[in-house]
Amino acid sequence: MSGPSSSGRFALPVSEQFGPTIQGEGPFAGRVAQFIRLGGCNLSCSWCDTPYTWDETRYDLKRENPPVPVDQLIRDAHPDMLTVLSGGEPLMHQRKPGWQQLLYGLTSKGCAVQVETNGTLPPNGTTREFTAAASISPKLPNAGTHRRAQNPMLHPGWVDYVNTGQEPLARNAILKFVVADATDVDLAADYATRVGWPRDRVWVMPQGISTTELQSRWPAVARRAADIGVNATHRIHVLAFGDTRGT
Repeated sequence: MSGPSSSGRFALPVSEQFGPTIQGEGPFAGRVAQFIRLGGCNLSCSWCDTPYTWDETRYDLKRENPPVPVDQLIRDAHPDMLTVLSGGEPLMHQRKPGWQQLLYGLTSKGCAVQVETNGTLPPNGTTREFTAAASISPKLPNAGTHRRAQNPMLHPGWVDYVNTGQEPLARNAILKFVVADATDVDLAADYATRVGWPRDRVWVMPQGISTTELQSRWPAVARRAADIGVNATHRIHVLAFGDTRGT
């Protein structure tokens, strides 16, 4: 593996860096992990639980997402740990030199990097080389209308790439849909079929940021998922810690 020798002159907008904690969602749920949450998003989901990464109408984004030197992010990361790059939409930064530096530095520390993305942007060469897994969250109608008429559809480049199965990221990318009820579970399954995504790599997750809301939706979501043959995930970090930043 070859990579940049220094990351000191690069920075990325960072909302928070925290861990050890647990990955609360998807196939890695329960696994010890650390998170780096980057600022900026090209969508504006109505139920977004991290609006402070993108919503300038409610937050001072420069204060919420200050530039942090990449070498500091790497230095503060725990070695040999699942490292989740989230947002916002982290792949908005994948053309920046700091992204390459960050992924190379984390990988050099033995970290397995997982990206959480909305899927509107395909992975570039750097992302494909240094990322071990991706949780891709296409948006159903329950996310509402997005600002600037942004198209929330999954980029076809993801499907083409995953179907090659030639790299760890291609083999470990899943679709994860936020669903409100059993009808949304059907919509998620239909969506995956329409774009040509393998059903055994589709996950549905109840919408909610409180234990009460999640638990009210979970039985219907899990039952319908099992009935039609897709995977279901809870949000166990919310059950454990509540909707609290940095946990």
